[in-house]
This record gives sequence, structure tokens and C-alpha cells, in this order.
Amino acid sequence: MFFKKKITSVLMASTLAAGLLAGCGGGEKAGTEGSKGSSGGDTIKIGANLELSGPVASYGQGIAAGIELAVEEINNSGGVDGKKIEIIKVDNKSDAAEATNAAIKLTNQDKVTAIIGAATSGNSVAQAEIANSNKTILLSPSGTSPNVTVGTNGDVNEFVFRTSFIDPFQGTVAANFASGDLKVKNAAIYADNASDYAKGLAASFKETFEGAGGKVVSEESYVAKDTDFRSTLTRIKSANPEFIFIPGYYEEVGLIIKQAREMGIDVPFMGADGWDSPILVDLAGADALNNTFLTNHYSAQDPDETIQKFVTSFSEKYDGKSPDAFNALGYDSVYFLADAMKRAGSTSDATKIKDALAATKDLALVTGIVTVDELHNPIKSATVLEHKDGKQVFKSKVNP
Repeated sequence: MFFKKKITSVLMASTLAAGLLAGCGGGEKAGTEGSKGSSGGDTIKIGANLELSGPVASYGQGIAAGIELAVEEINNSGGVDGKKIEIIKVDNKSDAAEATNAAIKLTNQDKVTAIIGAATSGNSVAQAEIANSNKTILLSPSGTSPNVTVGTNGDVNEFVFRTSFIDPFQGTVAANFASGDLKVKNAAIYADNASDYAKGLAASFKETFEGAGGKVVSEESYVAKDTDFRSTLTRIKSANPEFIFIPGYYEEVGLIIKQAREMGIDVPFMGADGWDSPILVDLAGADALNNTFLTNHYSAQDPDETIQKFVTSFSEKYDGKSPDAFNALGYDSVYFLADAMKRAGSTSDATKIKDALAATKDLALVTGIVTVDELHNPIKSATVLEHKDGKQVFKSKVNP
């Protein structure tokens, strides 16, 4: 069961940096020259294994921008226990094999204490075994599949954590919004059949929607990189759904919605955080996105004081740009990690740091107040957004 409530305003930016952490630093390699590595010296080496190019580059680039702002703030406040953070970025090119290679480089060659990334679940899972075997913290900002922190054998990945909530929560929030807020009685699901992310969201949505008395009248699938969805949309249209759930990434979703509107399908569409990219508007068109909704990690329009401080800082650094959820998750990941280092009493002992991460309780971040559960997942809020004339508009905040 989920319910809405206002999250209490909390300390942010310079307050968090000065009070909790005593500081950190950012950029391509943000730190002092002559670092002696993660086990000593003046800097803390943290890898950023991100999708900086390739099909989902919008996610990785957004996370990188958030990381850089957080590191700049913390470093300018004195660093973590007097040490500055040095970020070492590697482009995984939106590919799981490249993500694995990047993790090997960061752990074996660069000797990082922790890796932030990847943006997607698959590229995060690709690094898990390396992180565990090398005793290197892996913190995925936005890998929402449960498989990121729990292996195929059902065991928790000891050194792997995430900053985002998980897909079952997103799917449940979307289903409750459809049945409760929009009052729809039947729905269609159109999902990427090769994506664990999409399949997990679809399953969670269906279970919750049908549990609330709704009926799924059509279930269809597509494959990533498809560009023509009209034949499948024709079948969905013939089922006459009142609502269509599309748990996918922006590249396909934008084309699906554009083609659906051209075919006269005017019912509400809804998706999840994979929709969150400015490229979605370019692909679908602002008009086509009206009457569409998504679950996400935060909204820049949320009046919460903590969020508005972050929005102001981000906009000042990045020429007036309003931060999206991936910016916020990258930013939060640095503060999440730095807070754990402070509580662990070490910036280099990964075992102590992972124990501190696992013990996190009521940590105030931009994307919510975080408590980590036994599966290394944050218990935190979700936000429902609506597209209006090409802009994301804050609808509500939902807590577990």
C-alpha cells in the first residue's frame, strides 16, 4: 500500500557538505594532482562508469552533470575528512560489455574505492561480480531492476548498492495512479520484450492494476531499436483500452507515442523513469505528449525547500538548465557515498564503507529521505509527473 505525504524539508548543498561531510570535488578528474590512490594521499578516487555515448547517453550525461556539481560543492567545503574527491570518468558507450571493461579498468588500474554507475540496470549488473570480487563499492544511481543488488542465486551483492527506488515500487505507483487518480477500468501494456527493466515494470503494474479490480485488455511487445510500431498499435487500438502503460526507454517511447497519436489513439499513456529525457519531446512532439504521465525520482517543480536549493545551484552552474531526475540521482549518489565514508570513519576501507551504506537511515537527499533495506535498496519516495505542452509538471509525491 502507498500513500501521499509531504517530505519534510532537510539540509542541503553547503549545509550538508559542511555539517555532515566536511567536503568533496568534481570534473573529468576533479582532485589534486599527485594522488597516492584510494588508500592514501590527498584524494579519494571514485570512478564514474557511465553511458556518455550510445543509445541512452542522455541518462549517463545527466548523471555526470549531477556528480560534478556535488563533488564541486563538497570539495569547496573542505572534502571528506579533509580529502578531496577525484572523479575518474569512463564511457561505457551504453553497452554491458563496455561497462564490464570499464569496471575492470577502474578497479585494477585506477584503484578506485568506489564506482558510481551505471545508469541502466543491465550495465550495472554487468559490474556486480567485479565489484564484489575486488571489494569495491558499486553504487548505481538509477539501476532500478531488483537484480542490481541481488544476484541470480538470490544472494545480496555485498558491495553493490543503488540510489534509486526499484521497479516494483514504480510499477505499483503507476497502477495505483491509473486506477485511483485517472479512474480507468481497463488498460493495455506495451513493453520492450528484451528488457528486464520493462518486463519488471510491466509485471508489477499488471499485478497491482488487476488487484485493484482493473482489467488488462491487451499485452504487446516491441524490440529496442524498432522504429515502426503501427501494426502493433493497430492491435492495441482494436482492444479499446482506456489507458496504455509503456515501460520503456525514451528512444522507442517517443516514436510510439507520436505514431499512436497520428493513428487517433488519444487515451492517457504512462511510463516510468526511462521516459525522462529532453529527447523524448523531440521525438514525440509536445502536443503528442499531452495527457501522458510518468513515475520519476523527483520533480524540479516540487516546492520542497531541499529540492529548490538544488535546482538553484544546478541552474547557476549549468547556464539556467533545470535539472532532471538523472541530474538529481548523480548528485545524490555522491552525497550518499560521502556520508557513508564519514560514518565509516574511512575514505578507503570499502568493507567499512559498505557496512555504513547498509546501515543508512533517514539520510536527507534531493530525491528523498533514504533508509537502506536488507537488499541494499533505498526506501524512498516516488513522484508522478504529467507532460503539458512539452514540460514535465509535478502532480504528486508517493511514499512507501
